[in-house]
Amino acid sequence: MAMTAKENDKVRVHYTGTLSNGEVFDTSQGRAPLEFILGKGQMIPGFEKGVLGMQLEESKTIKIPAAEAYGKLREELKQEVKKAQLPPEIKPEVGLQLVSKAPNGQEIPLVITEVKEDSIVVDSNHPLAGKDLTFEIKLVSIN
Repeated sequence: MAMTAKENDKVRVHYTGTLSNGEVFDTSQGRAPLEFILGKGQMIPGFEKGVLGMQLEESKTIKIPAAEAYGKLREELKQEVKKAQLPPEIKPEVGLQLVSKAPNGQEIPLVITEVKEDSIVVDSNHPLAGKDLTFEIKLVSIN
């Protein structure tokens, strides 16, 4: 009988993730397969759901709506910052990644999305927020 992936199994998968325009944003090609435990919330919900019930050596394509991936793009995670507040060594440009420290010491990754005359707009949404994702997955081991 073929082995099937179920909750609490440690699984290893090879995968390629693409955006709706076909652009590859992540892949395990050329490196070790991704290993995680099903049902522990280590992966985005849609990815776990897609792997549950797969058989060993099975390949499949799953489409994950943004809501089951990295969530919606949240406007409130964008904010304007005066350039004067930036460290002097930073030359702001669109696409530049910064890290902000929250009062509790947690680091928050930000991306500059707009540069104005005396301020910048930063966005702390996950880079894949608001995007529907497609994954080609091959289940290579179940423990």
